[in-house]
Amino acid sequence: MSEIVVYSKDFCPYCKKAKALLQKKGVSFQEIDIAGRDDLKAEMVKKSGGRTTVPQIFINGEAIGGCDDLHALDAAGKLDQKLTACVKA
Repeated sequence: MSEIVVYSKDFCPYCKKAKALLQKKGVSFQEIDIAGRDDLKAEMVKKSGGRTTVPQIFINGEAIGGCDDLHALDAAGKLDQKLTACVKA
């Protein structure tokens, strides 16, 4: 099972941007497309603490947030550390 999970919709530009950053970092992730799936959206909302927008990104079970949150972690130099912990887990 993947340590990185991205809830997304195929047509979402923010989802594509977040996935591109993860791919650039060379990590694999599980993508869960919630388009038309109320059950998966409800699962995402529950796991994220009420957030309803996509993407919602989780690293080792920790809710990271959306695309902007992921990029902010990267800009702050904290994303690589989280991803390294994920690879070593």
